[in-house]
Amino acid sequence: MSESQLWDAVDDYFSAQLSPNDEALEAALRDSEAAGLPHIAVSAPQGRFLQLLAQIQGARTILEIGTLGGYSTIWLARALPEDGRLISLEYSSRHAEVATRNIARAGLDRLVEVRVGPALESLPKLADENPPPFDLVFIDADKVNNPHYVEWALRLTRAGSLIVVDNVVRQGRVADADSTSPDVVGTRAAIELIGTHPRLTGTAIQTVGAKGYDGFALARVL
Repeated sequence: MSESQLWDAVDDYFSAQLSPNDEALEAALRDSEAAGLPHIAVSAPQGRFLQLLAQIQGARTILEIGTLGGYSTIWLARALPEDGRLISLEYSSRHAEVATRNIARAGLDRLVEVRVGPALESLPKLADENPPPFDLVFIDADKVNNPHYVEWALRLTRAGSLIVVDNVVRQGRVADADSTSPDVVGTRAAIELIGTHPRLTGTAIQTVGAKGYDGFALARVL
């Protein structure tokens, strides 16, 4: 068994024991695949992790940057109370259409709003609405803009809010200070912002599993 096969087997075991099959989630994955969306959604253990973070946080309002097919959106929205709110920003109208159907099938459309367009255009418009501070922000979009997304997350949160940035390891390439790859440059800038900003305290964790070798960053707003 190769290393990646072992990672997959462990994730399969964890999923079977801790994240049993759920028709709405499975259907979201099936429909996303049928629509030709890229296979970059979080894994089931990662989705459960996000849900637990939102529950531990006691989140009533969540901002997601990067909807894809709505798989992570469903996990996060299930952590909200009946009067909670989740706004998810998605660049692709085609992805948003798939996600909207998946979210509605999961019975969560009353809690979730998917907004279409470049996030760096949607975020100022959202700020102009002066919404209540978001309790949790999940960033999982184009990596080159990660530092901008973290900065916007700071503007839209409060002391005690949690910011989660996905895919920060980049198969280890994040450690390469000489890399000119936009995804690495953007991710390094976000990590350095978290490490130096006076209103943030955070860490980053490496992970292996069905999604390969990657990781996430966590930052708490002070």
